[in-house]
Amino acid sequence: MKGFILIDKPEGITSFDVVARLRRLTEEKRIGHAGTLDPFATGLLLVAVSRECTRELQKFVGLDKWYEATFVLGATSTTDDIKGEISEPVSTENLTKEQIDETLKTFIGEIDQVPPTYAAIKVQGKKLYELARAGTPTLVEPRRVTIYSIDALETSPNPSFAGGALREVSLRIHCSSGTYIRSIARDLGAKLGVGGYVSELRRTLIGPFKIEEAFTFDKLDPANIESHLIQIESFLSRLT
Repeated sequence: MKGFILIDKPEGITSFDVVARLRRLTEEKRIGHAGTLDPFATGLLLVAVSRECTRELQKFVGLDKWYEATFVLGATSTTDDIKGEISEPVSTENLTKEQIDETLKTFIGEIDQVPPTYAAIKVQGKKLYELARAGTPTLVEPRRVTIYSIDALETSPNPSFAGGALREVSLRIHCSSGTYIRSIARDLGAKLGVGGYVSELRRTLIGPFKIEEAFTFDKLDPANIESHLIQIESFLSRLT
């Protein structure tokens, strides 16, 4: 069994969990994906099934990505997302949409971005999140990424907190491979002086591949999985 498949990853599982599920469905050990999603994130994961297909994954890893995200302004998180320890909120009552929009513009283009302390990248053989969980959080050198567009679709007070303590911003982001959306939220909050983190994150596009083409696991079983695999020639042709 071989081919590619687009998966709509649910919240609460890792990208490796997706691979493990597909191994059980296909009985194929050689499976890999092009671009990790955090456990709390949902959306598009591009997966290759078989040794022949996983050898082609490098052609897809560097593709641009599109995300839909919700940022919370007015607090920080140890993980820069909703799963970390959240700080005491500060007031965002005087923060305007115009201020947020103008600050977002400073992220457009090539920027140097520091990855989150809790990230899967390795330093001296250890993943950053492993070091952080062991009590030795480690900062790494900034990495050059490109933000092609970032649009605030909606800005509203969070009704869970009285007095405008927190503000939610819904965004659509087009960025290069290697960009951390959590870092954008963290840095936006820092520039605005109120702190920020990501509460929701969904990947909707990887290059020419769309979330609408992806399968959820409730639509897949051992009997139909092979019929949903896209053959290597057809999949590679979409890169041209």
